[in-house]
Amino acid sequence: MKADYFYAVASLVRVALAAEAQQPLSGKVIHENVKSPTVDLNKIIDESPLLSFHRDIVQISSISEHEESVGNFLLDFIRSHNLTAEKQIITPGNDTEQERFNVYAYAGKNRFPSVLLTSHIDTVPPFIPYSLHPPASGNTENLTFNRSDLVIAGRGTVDAKASVAAILFAALETLNVNPDASIGLLFDVGEEKSGAGMKHFSNSDLNPTPPKFNTVIFGEPTELKLVAGHKGTLGFRLIAEGKAAHSGYPWLGKSAISSILPVLSYLDTLEDVLPEKGGLLRSEKFGQSTLNIGVMRAGLAGNVVPAHAEAAISVRLAAGSPEDTREIVRKAVKDVTGGDRSVYLDFGDVESGAPPQHLDFDVDGFDVITVNYGTDIPSLNINTQGGPKVKRYLYGPGSILVAHGDDEAITVGELEEAVRGYKRLISAALGAH
Repeated sequence: MKADYFYAVASLVRVALAAEAQQPLSGKVIHENVKSPTVDLNKIIDESPLLSFHRDIVQISSISEHEESVGNFLLDFIRSHNLTAEKQIITPGNDTEQERFNVYAYAGKNRFPSVLLTSHIDTVPPFIPYSLHPPASGNTENLTFNRSDLVIAGRGTVDAKASVAAILFAALETLNVNPDASIGLLFDVGEEKSGAGMKHFSNSDLNPTPPKFNTVIFGEPTELKLVAGHKGTLGFRLIAEGKAAHSGYPWLGKSAISSILPVLSYLDTLEDVLPEKGGLLRSEKFGQSTLNIGVMRAGLAGNVVPAHAEAAISVRLAAGSPEDTREIVRKAVKDVTGGDRSVYLDFGDVESGAPPQHLDFDVDGFDVITVNYGTDIPSLNINTQGGPKVKRYLYGPGSILVAHGDDEAITVGELEEAVRGYKRLISAALGAH
């Protein structure tokens, strides 16, 4: 059923991409408790400040390293609601590159609030236009559906502009009732590519030691569930060097592809090998670590013995540290190659990677899950210097299963429920301190 739903959405998205402008769709819609024979779907969005804001930021392309336009829109919007908003510059703009900056906001002069809510404003490529669709249905003649089931499709509708919109409106509604609520907002850049925005914030004066905030609420697609933790990450390259030769005389060369393939084949099995036999680590909470060979580059032409081959590999860690997994991979490569130095590993920055993240989930009223994807959470270094623990929550609307696909979509109901969910988390955080 879920697969059929998203398949239908994907088909509608492709139709929208082929059209220069989205045409209004109409039908019998249950709009709150009122039926209407013909309702312009855009009107549902227009009538809601939350949904209109979400539409506005989704319509602004913000692929990683190109977030300037959506950042400026956020600054203007936040300031128009009487919050103080700062531009935290990551890299200044020049003739060839856009300015990159985080947006940091708070009420009045409370620059160091107790509760920080954060999500990212960049997306993966490619840009997919915003579009509206009724939910998938076999009945096209008598279309009736609940307003909350209206489907909003396009790049960033889920990851993570849904969280950005819901966080901002949860904060505004909280401050409207309690102007003294000690909450702040961080909308950062680069989460999808390098984590540059959160790393910059982490190393700035906005993240002092010990921290001023006692709770951080991170927004990512979690299907409206609290996340008890997510797997760690480790990326590396496997490289093989050979010797070029004419393919008619392969014995005069050495194929880098032939050297790298058996190593890749073995690494690809490590997640199923028991840890005591040299496999990747496991845990009861996260299950197995997983390994993905994501990119491979090799050779120049079909009639040339390849002199170079390399593969980019990503591991999702269920247990242990990145260094633990590096050592497992080093031993695996050595075992397969017999110590042949023409095939070697490149782990890049030895400080890269992150262990599994264990998060808080002690607020009642939420289902609790674990997830396999990575977030900005490890990039925020919180040094309490032995003081009280800073709580970290991960929550948001939408499903990660469609977040990077051409069928990325969310419903009105999910967005609106997320605002309520974030407000409950804010209330719990403020009440606990």
